[in-house]
Amino acid sequence: MTGVRVLLTGSTGFVGRAVLSRLLRARGADGRGVEVRAVARAVPAATGEWAGVEWVRADLSDPASLHGAASGTDVLVHLACRVSGAAEECERTNVGGTRAIVDEARRAGVGRVVHLSTAAVYGPGPHRGIPVDGVVPAPVSAASRTRLAAERIALDAGAVVLRPGLVLGPGDRWVVPALGELLQRVPGRWDGGHGQVSAVDVDDLARLVTALVTAPDSGAVASGVHHASHPVPVRIGDLMARLAELGILPSAGPDDWAWETCLARLRETPGRMSERQFALLARDHWYESEQIWRLTGCAPGPGPLERLAGAAAWYREHLRAG
Repeated sequence: MTGVRVLLTGSTGFVGRAVLSRLLRARGADGRGVEVRAVARAVPAATGEWAGVEWVRADLSDPASLHGAASGTDVLVHLACRVSGAAEECERTNVGGTRAIVDEARRAGVGRVVHLSTAAVYGPGPHRGIPVDGVVPAPVSAASRTRLAAERIALDAGAVVLRPGLVLGPGDRWVVPALGELLQRVPGRWDGGHGQVSAVDVDDLARLVTALVTAPDSGAVASGVHHASHPVPVRIGDLMARLAELGILPSAGPDDWAWETCLARLRETPGRMSERQFALLARDHWYESEQIWRLTGCAPGPGPLERLAGAAAWYREHLRAG
């Protein structure tokens, strides 16, 4: 007899690596382990940290390459996505790829689907304590628009869809690097540092995904959308202070800058990050996220600020190399 058999996409990405690591150490309700079949365009050697993984070379943008990938599996965990790029690339991967892997899972009779999305589908805020779809999603970027479209495909297949906010931890090449650039361009406490954001440590998110995979009752968490950040939002001033304390980013200094002053300074110093992205990181964007942790019986942990110490060495090395 085998344990839970999982088909995993996005296994070599930021969140996917953490989820794969957790799945390989997990046990199902019957005490048996989790078997993982991982889809990837470039298959790594199944040794070391990947020992025990069954790799399938396939491309989400090529539906024919997925034929048979879901055969014999119980759960589809779909994490693969494009988070940037041209509209047609996002459409091909996020929409076409989701449709292809979900269709393959349906043909194979897979009984459970977990799909990773993002709270960025809500678009510009400010958002404060919003329940699921408490505001109408209004995505701005091509990546977010196509990820919202991908949600609909997954939901039609009965998926549990997770919308985390900012994801922090080893492998994060967007949030903290973006904060570092913005701090260089706007070297003060943005809007007094009062903005609150939904955030989650990547390993805590991986624990949540694993709890959904190994739950003995597939009906314990109903099909639908769930916010997947830590239940307690993070104050941006506290996040910046913690990053400085750990030597990851320089201190923001003692000066409180009004929001209009921040925007004026941002416009004077061009860079990669847009005003919209600045607002997403610096102003209120937080969403009610307690329910999914309660339903799965998965403790959310101490929160992303406490988890940062374990990621500090990775961040310092990554930012030096960048």
